[in-house]
Amino acid sequence: MAASNQPGVRWTIAGVLLFMTIVVASFIHRVGEPRIMSLAETRANGLFLFDTPRDVGDFSLTDHRGLSFTRDDLTDRWTLIFFGFTHCPDICPTTMAELAELKSQLADTEASDARVVMVSVDPARDTPDRLAQYVPYFHPDFIGVTGEFADILSVAQRLNAPFRKVSEPDGGYQMEHSANVMLMNPRGDYHGFFRAPLDIPKMRVTLRSTQYLWEH
Repeated sequence: MAASNQPGVRWTIAGVLLFMTIVVASFIHRVGEPRIMSLAETRANGLFLFDTPRDVGDFSLTDHRGLSFTRDDLTDRWTLIFFGFTHCPDICPTTMAELAELKSQLADTEASDARVVMVSVDPARDTPDRLAQYVPYFHPDFIGVTGEFADILSVAQRLNAPFRKVSEPDGGYQMEHSANVMLMNPRGDYHGFFRAPLDIPKMRVTLRSTQYLWEH
């Protein structure tokens, strides 16, 4: 009697093991997928998305390698844009370091190729050579951008990134500027913005969710 039940027992055990394997594989797959967030959840976590992405139009600037930087350089992948300057004493180095941490946290996800660009609001001092010494220090893939003041101002206005020059008693000056980080979609359109102060774990979740919804 016992011998006749052995094949049935083996099949039962095999079935249980197969079921457990499927459950574990499904769990691992779900863990690897981004958490899908509603617009309200996304906003509550610091990312403000527009109902309709905004066309920023054409522009012509220069990157830290001395190469032309245009709207075409914002296409094909998601881009994070921060407006700052190399003489900035606090907000800029902090934000650049935070974006480097975000880039590191995205390394093993579908958003690993997100592009990070710092556009200088102080082109008089931030030459391509100066940006080449500053921007890649935070991450070798980061791009620094400068250009004519009027051209930078035009782009900043299109991306709701106000800035202004503030004189100091010693004759020098600083730049006051927005600390938000702008999000551009793979078409090069203004998709939304991350409100400062930045929260990197939340940025990681919201960016992955936004990219997933865009692709699906």
